[in-house]
Amino acid sequence: MIADDHPLVRGALREAVSGLVQGVSILEAGTFDDVTEHLGKGADVDLVLLDLTMPGVQGFSGLMYLRAQHPGTPVIVVSGNEDRGVIRRCIEFGASGFIPKSVDVNTMRGAIREVLDGGAWTPSDVDLSAPVDRETSDLVKRLGSLTPQQVRVLMMLSEGLLNKQIAYELSVSEATVKAHVSAILQKLGVESRTQAVIAASKIAAGQPLPLGSE
Repeated sequence: MIADDHPLVRGALREAVSGLVQGVSILEAGTFDDVTEHLGKGADVDLVLLDLTMPGVQGFSGLMYLRAQHPGTPVIVVSGNEDRGVIRRCIEFGASGFIPKSVDVNTMRGAIREVLDGGAWTPSDVDLSAPVDRETSDLVKRLGSLTPQQVRVLMMLSEGLLNKQIAYELSVSEATVKAHVSAILQKLGVESRTQAVIAASKIAAGQPLPLGSE
C-alpha cells in the first residue's frame, strides 16, 4: 500500500514497486482514513509505504497506530523530512525502514527489497547505535504502549475535538472516550488534556516532549 497525499509521489512509488516485483497488486491511499479503511476491510498487505505528513496524521501518530493495530505488517516511512532525529524516531516507533524522497529509484527499490526480505533499511549515514537520552526514550516507550484506539483519540485531541465529537467520529459513547483520555494521561504520565495535546504537538513536530515538561 502506498500512502501519500500527493498523486505524483504515489506515481513515482508505484513505478519503483512495479519495477521491483512483477505482478504486484498496489493499493493507494491519499488520506490516513483511506489507509485504515483498506486495512479494516481485511486487505492482505505485505508492506505499507507511509508518508509522515498526510491528512489524518499527526507526525508519528500514523506510524504508531499502524504498528499497534497491524503489528505484522511492515511499514517503511517515505518522507521529505530527512532530519536524522526524525529518521531515528521512526525506527524507534517500529518502522522497518526510512526512505528519503530525495533518493533515486534504484536506491528506493533496494530499500523496499531489503524490507520485503525481512530486513531493515535506513540511509547509511544514520547512526542508530548512538544512545538516546533517558527521558525521550521513556516517552517513546509510553507512547508505544497506547492502544490503536488511544492513538486515534490522542490524534483527535490534538486537533481540538471535544469528547462528544470524538465519540461521534469513533462511533462510541462519550463515557468510552473519557475512559480512553484517562488511560492516555496515565500512560503518558501527564495530568491534563492540555499536557497530552502539547505532547502530541511535539510528536507532530518530530520532537517528543520530555515527561513533566510544559
